[in-house]
Amino acid sequence: MRYEYKTYKHKAGGFMGGKFDEVKMDQEMNELGAQGWEMVTSFDTNEGYGATRFIVVLFKRQKA
Repeated sequence: MRYEYKTYKHKAGGFMGGKFDEVKMDQEMNELGAQGWEMVTSFDTNEGYGATRFIVVLFKRQKA
């Protein structure tokens, strides 16, 4: 079985980061799910002092 992978990066807003549009992120992730992508893992990037700049989500799907 072969897979292909996709990295999804969602920018956190706010002056110090840490704020994100949950509705928009859900919508974008549901669109990827409809295309056959399955979430493998997710993590945030720490800019310093606990501020998050990006939420990174890794997806995979079986190659055709």
